Amino acid sequence: MMRRLLLILALLMPVVLASSNLFSAWAQDSSEDAVVSPDLPPPPYEARLLRLAEIIGSIQYLRNLCNPEGETGWRESMQALLDSETIGEASRREQLTAGYNRGFRAFASVYTVCTASALVAEERYRHEGATLIAEIVARYGN
Repeated sequence: MMRRLLLILALLMPVVLASSNLFSAWAQDSSEDAVVSPDLPPPPYEARLLRLAEIIGSIQYLRNLCNPEGETGWRESMQALLDSETIGEASRREQLTAGYNRGFRAFASVYTVCTASALVAEERYRHEGATLIAEIVARYGN
């Protein structure tokens, strides 16, 4: 599982550095959730992963707000993270999905048009996300 997480985080890194629909349906859509694992304790990087989910949701909203063509890369990255990290763990999947939605809604409640401050916020969140990914990989990677 750690190798898959590292792969997903490595794939997310360029997306975080490079750069509306809500994510709620994904919590129930995956057929992989049919396999239920026993209640396992969360991994030691869970808090960082939850923050990363919020950041991805925030960036998804801001990038779509400021890019008239729209972007789906952040949502797809979150889906890949869920698919690799929460197989058979519906509770964790719901928590990460809720984090994504919190991040998305937080900016949706503040910004309705793209402004200079929205662009600054998006850039800061990308940097925070890149830092989180680097920390997770450096500390918990094998």
